[in-house]
Amino acid sequence: MSRNYKFHNSEGLYFVSFAVVGWLDVFTRNEYKDLVLESLEFCQKNKGMEIHAWCIMTNHVHLIFRSIENQKPELLLGDFKRFTSRSVVKAIQENPKESRKEFLLDYFKK
Repeated sequence: MSRNYKFHNSEGLYFVSFAVVGWLDVFTRNEYKDLVLESLEFCQKNKGMEIHAWCIMTNHVHLIFRSIENQKPELLLGDFKRFTSRSVVKAIQENPKESRKEFLLDYFKK
């Protein structure tokens, strides 16, 4: 599956889906879902992302959004995904209660 989103209208409304690597069930834990929500909120307040709908599943996310500050949607989405994935990985590394820590981190490295 292509990781390069193609947005033909920078002011358009878009539906996107993106999955955790290997479709692993990372978002079964609320603390990881909260990181996604915090990132979405940051993008709304600081990056010009207008969110119309979102849905966080156990292993993927659906999002309907548009850019409202002349930001290219593909750059906006790329920034969101990059920051969020790094935050989730860091949270997994630092979570002493994460029983799947070694498995998840090893899988992500591959």
